Amino acid sequence: MKYILLFLCLTVISVRAQNTIPTTFIKDTTLTKQQIVDIDNFGTQYYIQQNVFYKKSNTKSSNYSNVQLGEITSANAFNPLKINVFYKDFNTAIILDNRLAEIFKIDFNTTKPYKSVSHISTGNDNTLWIFNQDTQQLELYDYKANNTRATTLPVQSAILDLKSNFNFCWLLTENYIYKYNYFGSLTQKIKNEGFTAIEEDNGNLVLKKENALYFLKKNTDEIQEIKIPNLLINQFLLTNETLYICQLEILSKFQLKTK
Repeated sequence: MKYILLFLCLTVISVRAQNTIPTTFIKDTTLTKQQIVDIDNFGTQYYIQQNVFYKKSNTKSSNYSNVQLGEITSANAFNPLKINVFYKDFNTAIILDNRLAEIFKIDFNTTKPYKSVSHISTGNDNTLWIFNQDTQQLELYDYKANNTRATTLPVQSAILDLKSNFNFCWLLTENYIYKYNYFGSLTQKIKNEGFTAIEEDNGNLVLKKENALYFLKKNTDEIQEIKIPNLLINQFLLTNETLYICQLEILSKFQLKTK
């Protein structure tokens, strides 16, 4: 009997070990930025500091500020040629080029029909994924043509986060994690077990629950815990298989081992 129990315990331990994603610590650096937006493959940092959006590489730095629109709610640098900066209080988004020059202003107050937007993220071509609070729907909005290319069915629970790439959009709500294609069709739906934030890269997701991070591999439903030290996670980013964790005045860099 004791051998059977021992075997079962070892089996449970083995399964748990397989259900975690190991990491390798790379380095810590001093963090002076208020909010990191993105870090690309070349180490270029996009961040917000005192309501100014910055792009900083090893050789130069540029910034964008628009005090007339109030506080920056979010920014997205997935497409470095069409960066979007969102000002929720004024229901307005700004599109910037790679030099952070303003190339398009989207005032959702003037669109017909009117759109009350709570979250935005980058789409393909000249589009943004926007969440319309009035209709409780996710829309793929073409800001140059001023029309909606795709609309999802209404969502029944509060929106926590929104991330996208050129082909898909992930909507995190209190009840579910939804994945949509650029036609607005639902392609995946996973029950939310307490996650509060997500980051996306190459179709893979990192999800935050309390003070732990989890990994959802592309085209799977299995959510695996990421094995990291006990850190105070204020922010996190994923670039390829590089995981960045912001904790107070330290930026920690880890390599994920997902294969």
